Amino acid sequence: MTATMEPLVDTLIEDPRWEAFGLEDLAGRVVLAVLDDQQISARACEISVLGCGDARIAVLNQDFRGKPVPTNVLSWPSEERGAEVDGDAPLRPGPGLPGLPEELGDIAIAWETCLREAADQGKPIADHVAHLLVHGVLHLLGYDHMRDKDAALMENTETRILAHMGIADPYVERRA
Repeated sequence: MTATMEPLVDTLIEDPRWEAFGLEDLAGRVVLAVLDDQQISARACEISVLGCGDARIAVLNQDFRGKPVPTNVLSWPSEERGAEVDGDAPLRPGPGLPGLPEELGDIAIAWETCLREAADQGKPIADHVAHLLVHGVLHLLGYDHMRDKDAALMENTETRILAHMGIADPYVERRA
């Protein structure tokens, strides 16, 4: 895809370690990979990504999920797109208007938790963060993992996207 086909990814860096890591570039590549996989026009979409630390994400997790602990990634879809039937594809986002992309939602990702999980799992941090961003973007598109068939669909979709990015299946041990 050409540069004019890139989605609008508004990246806000609160924790400077994300700047050094290159979150803005990775988020752009991940969003493009997800939208390409889902056959959604990249020019028609906008996503916001917050690169923060554990303290900030713990506050967000408490405010929005009632869980006062850090987590790796949170997402806030702009609208409900989930499938009514377990395992069905989620609803597709609207096409947006010319010059006004469809807002898919917001994602927040926490540095310390991501670093710790990658080390615990023996994975490169970039691969783990890419996986979490793919996961977050899929949530914005209506994918979920609360029901069994939905979870299988989401995991298979994540694995396919990551494979196209040259990243190993993050669920391989669980499937073995």
